[in-house]
Amino acid sequence: MPTSLKTRSSGTTARREPGPPDRPRRRQRVAERKSAILDAALGLFSRYGLRGVTVDQIAEAADVSKTNLFYYFRSKDEVYVAVLKRLLDDWLAPLESLTVDAEPLQAIEDYVRLKMRMAQAEPRSSRLFCLEVMQGAPMIGEELRTSLKDLVDRKAAIIRTWADEGKIAPVDPHHLIYAIWAMTQHYADFATQVEAISGRGLDDPAFFDQATDNVLRLVIRSLAPDRA
Repeated sequence: MPTSLKTRSSGTTARREPGPPDRPRRRQRVAERKSAILDAALGLFSRYGLRGVTVDQIAEAADVSKTNLFYYFRSKDEVYVAVLKRLLDDWLAPLESLTVDAEPLQAIEDYVRLKMRMAQAEPRSSRLFCLEVMQGAPMIGEELRTSLKDLVDRKAAIIRTWADEGKIAPVDPHHLIYAIWAMTQHYADFATQVEAISGRGLDDPAFFDQATDNVLRLVIRSLAPDRA
């Protein structure tokens, strides 16, 4: 019998020795705290940009002390880059649905719908990314030239294969992807302009459906094979 469970002469059971810390639970707490900090920082950076936000503001919005924030991130710039990398990962994930064995028009339609839902659900991410790129992408330029370029090039090759096989009309795949980004992200990046002109935005379900249908009409109709 293990020593910790042996009965003492008094007839009582010995106290268990403390075990190792619960690492999975601690990792979960760390992940949750970091996520809360990034969420708070996203809201601030998307409104004021990197230079217009202070560490104190991020800490206050995340409900953590400044000292605690520096436990997870070494600097404001590191928080900013982490926010951008997270949103870039989220944005690029839908591109993975474009696989060579997928039905082309359905796959592209699904991608457009996902991009529209992302513009509706998290416009702050789109606006922050737009702001970073408009400034020349000083903080994530390397990510754009490597991870982003590699993924887009791979998916462009699939779109080119679909066109070569006559499954969609001839199209430059890179420009197709740029056009989809421009049309879908416009509703987030220029939400104020859209609402000023239309009187509604993507938070209006009927307007969201109308916008999505029109973007799909422009994209899918232009790619129909009989237009080749």
